[in-house]
Amino acid sequence: MSARPPGTMWRFLMLQAARLALGLVGAVLLVACIGALSAEGAHHGAAGYFSALLAQLSGFARFDFGTSIISGMPAASDVGMRLPVTFELAGLGAIVALVLGGPLGILLGTERPLRAAAPLMQIVTATPVFVASLALLWFAANILHWPEAHYGNSLRDLALPVLTVGAAGAAAVQLGLRRAAADAMDEPYRRGLRLMGLSTLEINSVYLMPQILTGLCRSLGDITLALFAAAAVAEWVFGWPGAAVLFLKSVALHNWNVAALVLLVFAAIKFFADFAGELGAYALLARGART
Repeated sequence: MSARPPGTMWRFLMLQAARLALGLVGAVLLVACIGALSAEGAHHGAAGYFSALLAQLSGFARFDFGTSIISGMPAASDVGMRLPVTFELAGLGAIVALVLGGPLGILLGTERPLRAAAPLMQIVTATPVFVASLALLWFAANILHWPEAHYGNSLRDLALPVLTVGAAGAAAVQLGLRRAAADAMDEPYRRGLRLMGLSTLEINSVYLMPQILTGLCRSLGDITLALFAAAAVAEWVFGWPGAAVLFLKSVALHNWNVAALVLLVFAAIKFFADFAGELGAYALLARGART
């Protein structure tokens, strides 16, 4: 197969960059609408709220994200201190997610006897993260007799929250891989390649794996979202002082400037993950086209 013309690559890149920019603009407008609720005049009718919204957008343009009503500190300082904790949890969870979800997704998508078990696996992975984390906490306290979990750097302190986030991420990883593998297994070219004398190993390594990795790349945004959503639950249950649980507490306490900033950061990361995933998928497809 011939490679795509260079102009196609640039058009694709510009399209994805435009999608990224529109997503970020939409996220900024949404969080500005949320952050404007912190202004005193925002609750004095539509005119007051619109004025507060314009002031919020003006502050965003100056990288001023308002003040936390809880700590009295700038929202950026509050969130900045918490983000490394969430990134640590999500990063370690992502490693667990790939280790657990990668092989499982490929097996469920490629092995026909196991493909029949995919609906059952979907039911299992649909278990709420909150329920799973409470079950892990009960197991640690009653079976392993661990003391109360808290934020720390020891393996014991990391194990339960990382496993919670990793399990949620593994569900997203295996779903993306399973769908891509199942679609690739049903492609009609496989029969033609077998008739040409290629072995199953050759077909899978040269043609199947790039398609599966393409599916994983296109699921990168969903996987990222699953990791951060699980991080919010894990931080709450296991007492980690991260930005994800700060968002939940800020919403509960009407600390809208902080909640808006956390949401903006997470939305931006998700959109950039989508952008990187689409570029990675395109690169894999282009490489396959040259094969």
